[in-house]
Amino acid sequence: MPYNKVPFQTQAPVLSWANHDLGSNEIKMAKNVASLPFVFKHVALMPDVHLGKGALVGSVVATKDAIIPAAVGVDIGCGMCAVQTPFTATQLEGKLKKIRQDIEAEIPTGFNQNKTVDKSVTNWQDWRSFKDLHKGVQDLETKAMRQMGSLGGGNHFIEVCLDTKDQVWLMLHSGSRNIGNKLAQCHINTAKQLAKLADNALPDPDLAYFVKGTPEFAAYWRDLQWAQHYARTNRDVMMERFRRIVEKHLVGGKPTKPLLQVNCHHNYAEQEVHFGEEVYVTRKGAVRARQQDYGIIPGSMGAKSFIVKGKGVADSYCSCSHGAGRLMSRTKAKKAFTLDDLVKQTAGVECRKDPGVLDEIPGAYKPIDEVMANQSDLVEVVATLKQVVCVKG
Repeated sequence: MPYNKVPFQTQAPVLSWANHDLGSNEIKMAKNVASLPFVFKHVALMPDVHLGKGALVGSVVATKDAIIPAAVGVDIGCGMCAVQTPFTATQLEGKLKKIRQDIEAEIPTGFNQNKTVDKSVTNWQDWRSFKDLHKGVQDLETKAMRQMGSLGGGNHFIEVCLDTKDQVWLMLHSGSRNIGNKLAQCHINTAKQLAKLADNALPDPDLAYFVKGTPEFAAYWRDLQWAQHYARTNRDVMMERFRRIVEKHLVGGKPTKPLLQVNCHHNYAEQEVHFGEEVYVTRKGAVRARQQDYGIIPGSMGAKSFIVKGKGVADSYCSCSHGAGRLMSRTKAKKAFTLDDLVKQTAGVECRKDPGVLDEIPGAYKPIDEVMANQSDLVEVVATLKQVVCVKG
């Protein structure tokens, strides 16, 4: 659907691809961001937009010569990875539970980490720059090394999926783990301290920012790029393990060649050119969707997901949604649903069905088909997937 211009007056307009009215808190958050003097042209809201911290989740903010660390968020580089395999649904028959058990045994979830460091991690050249990161994370190198190749918690997941042609896909969602979180917190705190010293009249303390040309900006940008690379590599390491697990069960461990691979961030910032000007684009819960860019838009642990190709729509800053988006908070979901609801809503999926994942119940998320309909002008669907195995963080 084409965007709607949100009807309030701010320094920059707000364009929305959501077909629902924003709540009062969402309006306030959108106004706060759009009122900042360095926001470029307009703010774009994706169909899955909902409350975040500082900036709305599902928002794309382009800025001139400044960047807001809290708008990027604390899970720097969080995103998705998907692989289309040469396998078909019939090869999975009778093997789903064993595949799930092996995933849970070989890929750490939650706060867990690897007992030893994977060879692919020690070979990652970016580790040579660890000593150059913010001093607040200098004692985390060992932990960061061991967390490489681990899923994390919350809404992070690993899934075996089938497309409409019964082709097997592998998909996962994760970010920069503890090291990304700590880096973000260090820089957010610095930005807030600078704002206090300068007596900046910010509409929200979480919108404290760095100005290009300052040491603080340079330090944040360096650490941001490092954490984004960490997040992408983390997904690559997990996906390689995931592929080996599936290959073990389906073809006796024989290596296979993927038919398509996609790895994309949805919590990050990059320097890009839009409307003829170089700007810093922060996608907080949004995927880059330039023309021919591949992206991944997941639903929930009981709903469809989509592999998409971007259409390069300028007004969205060449972006699309990063998922269905939460309909209710985790606390509210736990009160609104029962374990029986979880069992019904995840019928046919080999997954946990216990109180620990009740807040991730499909009913806590917006209907993914509605979200996709609202961005038909932003992306085209390449494949529609439905999970048969889901491992939650």
